[in-house]
Amino acid sequence: MTNQLAIVFPGQGSQFVGMLADIAKQYPEVKETFAESSSVLDYDLWKLTAEGPAEELDKTIHTQPALLTASYAIWRIIQARKPITPMMLAGHSLGEYTALVCAQSLAFTDAVKLVAARGQYMQEAVSQGTGAMAALIGLDEDVVNEICQQAKEGDEILSPANFNSIGQIVVAGHKTAVERAIHLAKEKGAKIAMLIPVSVPSHCELMKPAALRLEKLLAVMNLQIPKIPVISNVDVCAYDNVDAIRDGLVRQLFHPVQWVKTIQYFAQNGVTQILECGPGKILSGLNKRIDKNLQLMNTSDLENLNTLL
Repeated sequence: MTNQLAIVFPGQGSQFVGMLADIAKQYPEVKETFAESSSVLDYDLWKLTAEGPAEELDKTIHTQPALLTASYAIWRIIQARKPITPMMLAGHSLGEYTALVCAQSLAFTDAVKLVAARGQYMQEAVSQGTGAMAALIGLDEDVVNEICQQAKEGDEILSPANFNSIGQIVVAGHKTAVERAIHLAKEKGAKIAMLIPVSVPSHCELMKPAALRLEKLLAVMNLQIPKIPVISNVDVCAYDNVDAIRDGLVRQLFHPVQWVKTIQYFAQNGVTQILECGPGKILSGLNKRIDKNLQLMNTSDLENLNTLL
């Protein structure tokens, strides 16, 4: 199984209050991993994840450490009971940090500090209500690029932020431009064009100030070459040195997530199975639309995890 297996880790949007509650009852690694995070963060991350409120968990400063911790806890459960060495790892945006931890490139507690800071820098880069993100479904890349050019006025920023699956592209930028893009997308025949409820316009030039702050923090972090290849969100190739990792994580903040190309890269390089390691199954849904021939698994609940083990 492990010869043709890739493992992917979810990003923001996969979190929900009560995630991993059923898994935590059976596997002690969940609360142990959350306790490690909490000791770094100075608040009880498990209590927030288990009890909410949702609006606190959905703040990017809390979402990022919560998802990293949840996904890494599941990785630990799997490796303690049925150790596997996948061909490759990748993560969607924030999930790339989880991939680097699992590849032993980045220490878990360092990653917790990094993503908590990343969330804070992203939140502080743009004042509330200035930026937005929208999902455009049913249009190809060229049409979305055209819409972004047409919807901008003056020095507004608007660009593709996530190439999530075939025909599903997320755009990000100034809220006024995003709203015009939704209107244009509908005119051009989009099946769905809607605002996404996020507090930060990720993966666009509005995140440049956050990226500069993150660069300084990454410069002092201890990184190793990954023991399992980790595929970059931005360049869609395996990181081969620590400077490339630092550079990739910085650029990732203001460049689009190339998820379609990542899954295609897996398939072109012999991957036949993909396991989504973390809460929810958002990536499995995207992956299915990218390549129907892939065998997909997830750890979205206790039953799926136990089946896998």
